[in-house]
Parts: sequence; C-alpha cells; structure tokens
Amino acid sequence: MRILIYTGKGGVGKTSVAAATAYRLAAEGKRTLVVSTDAAHSLSDSLHLPLDFEPVQIDDRLWAQEIDSLKETERHWGSVMSWFSGFMQWAKLDDIGSEEMMIFPGFEEMFSLLRLKEHAAGGRYDAIVVDCAPTGETLRLLSYPHLLKWWVRHMFPYERKLVKLARPIVKATKGLELPNDEVMDSLAQVVAELEQLQTVIMDPAVTSVRLVVNPEKMVIAEARRAFTNLNMYGFHTDAVILNRVLPDKASEGYWADWRQIHRRYEEEISECFSPLPILKVPLMNKEVFGKEMLLKMASAAFAERDCGSVLYEGKAEEIRRTEQGYELRIAVPFTDKDQIRLRQNGDELTLQVGSYKRLLTLPRVLMNRNVESARLEEGCLSVRFGERTGEQIEKEGKV
Repeated sequence: MRILIYTGKGGVGKTSVAAATAYRLAAEGKRTLVVSTDAAHSLSDSLHLPLDFEPVQIDDRLWAQEIDSLKETERHWGSVMSWFSGFMQWAKLDDIGSEEMMIFPGFEEMFSLLRLKEHAAGGRYDAIVVDCAPTGETLRLLSYPHLLKWWVRHMFPYERKLVKLARPIVKATKGLELPNDEVMDSLAQVVAELEQLQTVIMDPAVTSVRLVVNPEKMVIAEARRAFTNLNMYGFHTDAVILNRVLPDKASEGYWADWRQIHRRYEEEISECFSPLPILKVPLMNKEVFGKEMLLKMASAAFAERDCGSVLYEGKAEEIRRTEQGYELRIAVPFTDKDQIRLRQNGDELTLQVGSYKRLLTLPRVLMNRNVESARLEEGCLSVRFGERTGEQIEKEGKV
C-alpha cells in the first residue's frame, strides 16, 4: 500500500498532478484510487468525468472519489450534533443553527481524512492518491491528530467524570440533558480513529507528501514554509513537483524575460529543497484535463521513474545516542533560531516554529530526561537530553 498526498498553494496545479499520478499508477498495473478531500472539489473537472461521493471506476484499475465532507461529518459526529441540537433547543437558541455551530474549522476536512483511513485499511487498492486542500489548510488538517490526542489523554477523563457527577444534579433542571455515554464514546472513537490514521500517514514506507510548486516568488515562499512545518510534524516529503515551467524554445521574443525568471527560480528551488528530487513539468501546449493530457503530464514528471516508489528516504526526525546522552534531531529547514521555541513539561515537548506548534510525547528512551540544550545547524534542530531523573520539571525558552 502506498499513499501519496499532494498539496501546494492554490492554483499551482496540484489536482492535475494528483490525477496524472493516478493514471500513471493504474497504467503501471496498480489498483489505484484518487481522492479529493478539498472542500472545493475540482478533481472531476481535471479528469473530465462525472464523479460521486463514493469511489467510481473510471478506467482499468483506476477509481476516483470526491468525498462528501458533510456526510462524513454526520457519520462520525452525528450523536454529538444530536445532543448539541437538544441543548440549543433547551437554551432557546435553536434559531442560530446548531449544526453549523458544531462543525469547528477544519473538522469537515478532518472527517474526510478518516474516510482515507478506511480505504487504506480495506485492502482494495494498491495505491491511494490524495488531492488535498491548499497548503495552509493541509498543515492545519494534518496537525489535528496531535492536538486531539493530547486533549483526550489529559482533559477528556476529567470532563467525563465531571459529566457523570453533574448528571443527577442537572436532572432536576427541566429539559436539560448532559452528554450521555454514547456521545462521550463517539468523541473518544473519533480520536482513536485519528490516532490510527496518524500511524498510517506518519509511516514513510506507506505515505509520502509531495509539494507542487510553480516557478514564482510567492509560491516558493509558501512551499518553503510548508516544507518546514511538514518536517516539524514528522511527515515525510519525498519530492517537489515543479509545474508549468516554460520550455527552452520560449527563450526568444515575448517570452524571453519570463524564461530567464523561470531559470532563476528553478535554481532557487533546486538549492532550497535539495536533496529532494525536483520533478519538472513543462507548460503544456494544451489545457491539462482528460486522460490523454494527464498521462502526458505524468510522463513528463516521472519519465523513467516508478511514480509510486519512495523517491527520497531522508529522515525528518531521529534519535541519536551521543557521549553526553541522547539527541533528538528534527528537520526544520528555512528557519531562523529566533522563530523556534521549546517547552518541556515532564515527558512532553512542545516545539513552536513561527505560528505552528507541535506536541511531542517523548519516546521511552527519552522519558525522565531533561532538555539540557538545543541548537539549530543547517536546517536541523538538535535537542540534547541529559541523564535520567525522577523529576517532572517544566522548562521554557528559546533555542
């Protein structure tokens, strides 16, 4: 099983690249599903075929699906929404629209990803290609399992006990019902499924993230930030797809200046993302949609490569034994030391890079060890841990 997640700034052509990859994988003999989790679906436009909210076979060994995020939300969140609707009626606030209030930002896309987990566990497909939302939404989406896992571990048990204690008292309040066990269990079930999903998408042998970029200043800047944060969360990026590059024949006349600009940005992308492979796709002479043009795009991007293989095997995160103790190394490229903050609370480490935070539960080998120092060298954050102690301390500071 291989899962390939494509993301990038809006408008760079990630949907076309995802669809092209899916056609290529199917042509290589793999049973392939291409899935859109973007709320603004355009996969059917790229394939030039009508799609449904369930997988539809569109070619030999190829299926496609535009996931209905509202249906997935209702399926996973139904009991919670039903309870909240009753609460809103009791509070005489049912005119506000309880269903809309219970869908927190990013939850619809998150429930779409849970459908991806089901496909991965089902064994029907050899490869799943995911057309994700633009970069910022994708990063927020992929970080949800980290955040909810912490909430369920630390806060949920207390909330559940408080609800049980308060239920006899609240029964005296006419019309008000506290969440029952079914509601509380559904909350825990969603988080358990997210943890299972995280296991799959964090496995570099199974899942690769691929960034789609254009040779443009703002696109490259966003891709750099995305790459930093993907590494921070521990996701494996194995390639950059450089799309819509002007061909060398455009070096004269009207397009000459643009070709020079593209050459400059091509060099910058190669320097920035090395040693990741940079797969170039030229600006096609026709609109890219439909099987013929998508296969042409795939041929240009992957040439003689097996597009389903792991194209780069570098580690975003690893633990090393040193003479002084242990060192946790996390790749955070394109980051200045002033952007990084570390906070240790017992066996948890909070890493903040800019506006993004990641909570790391330290593995067994680092438990009861205190952070002694941290340094940033050549895009890699090295956090050194000292000898074991029985103390649970809290530290906060800059690198």
